[in-house]
Amino acid sequence: MTGAGPLLLGVRHHGPGSARAVRAALDAARPAAVLIEGPPEADALIPLAADPELRPPVALLAHAVDEPGRSAFWPFAAFSPEWVAVRWALEHGVPARFIDLPAAHTLAWGAELPSAEGESEAAEGEQVRVDPLAALAGAAGYDDPERWWEDAVEHRGAGERDPFAPFEALAEAMGALRERYGAGGRPRDLVREAQMRLRLRAARKEFGDTVAVVCGAWHVPALRERTTLTADRALLKGLPKVKTELTWVPWTHRRLARSSGYGAGIDSPGWYGHLFHAPDRPVERWLTKVAGLLREEDRVVSSAHVIEAVRLADTLAAMRGRPLPGLGETTDAVRAVMCDGSDVPLALVHDRLVVGDVLGEVPESAPAVPLQRDLGRQQRSLRLRPEAL
Repeated sequence: MTGAGPLLLGVRHHGPGSARAVRAALDAARPAAVLIEGPPEADALIPLAADPELRPPVALLAHAVDEPGRSAFWPFAAFSPEWVAVRWALEHGVPARFIDLPAAHTLAWGAELPSAEGESEAAEGEQVRVDPLAALAGAAGYDDPERWWEDAVEHRGAGERDPFAPFEALAEAMGALRERYGAGGRPRDLVREAQMRLRLRAARKEFGDTVAVVCGAWHVPALRERTTLTADRALLKGLPKVKTELTWVPWTHRRLARSSGYGAGIDSPGWYGHLFHAPDRPVERWLTKVAGLLREEDRVVSSAHVIEAVRLADTLAAMRGRPLPGLGETTDAVRAVMCDGSDVPLALVHDRLVVGDVLGEVPESAPAVPLQRDLGRQQRSLRLRPEAL
């Protein structure tokens, strides 16, 4: 991956470990351009990501001009690898471009194409694509994909390894999965990947091989395929199309959660945000946050409780053969030490911290759809501060 050819960085959408690894790989490779999974019509919106008033979580919103109700979203958190790639490119003065299927086709084709990062359901009669995370976790002997991801990726020591090694290993694993379960699983994946290859060819013609691609790990083997320009164009020929407009809109951690129905959602956006931002001692910092929340709810939680919870989480991780305590161990420790074995206060911790209601912000300079402009006017006239609720 560090030799001839583009640098293919396969990631998990909204994975903080992937985000840190992307930043390390880009720092090491210093590519001439960064290509990112997303709708290419949003290229003009990339510079706004440098605006200090645009704070994630945010989402790219695409809607049909003549039918505003037909829309799709591409969410980004601070710990999303794609967001880290956009910010890295802006900070280093490197061109950044989106290379996925245009939103004009996504909205026109409706259920036949994926909306934001695979949110839509598979079309009737289509084979549902295997969950790569679950398959890899099962192969490693884990019954919980999230726990496997934490152990294999989130707990990898930063700066201890070759910055490209995680991506090489993940690409090899995805190649094996695609051979086992079928290259695409869904015809729309094949169309999207043809588009990505076309955009990658164009970028290589412009910048040479010193380009980096940040995309879902599942697509990396397809981007390595030796296909012809004619074959890729044939897959895209005759796609329906509608006139679209795109902008940035605020998003929340809660809407990043899988429970919201988001197809690329995660179980614990608040926890992942903490892992991404904690400079060191993430378990101690997390349990201190939990103690603060419980104190706000008039529960008696002392520093001694935090110390004992940290010790218990470490012990549980050792007993379970984990490199470091994960969300499961910290949750069990909080239940036993700070909640007297009760799940009632634990539900509050899950709602407020594990998921959370972090609300992103978008500057007024960003394009706005009519409904958004009207909402903004009413908020200002009523002096209502925008809140996640």
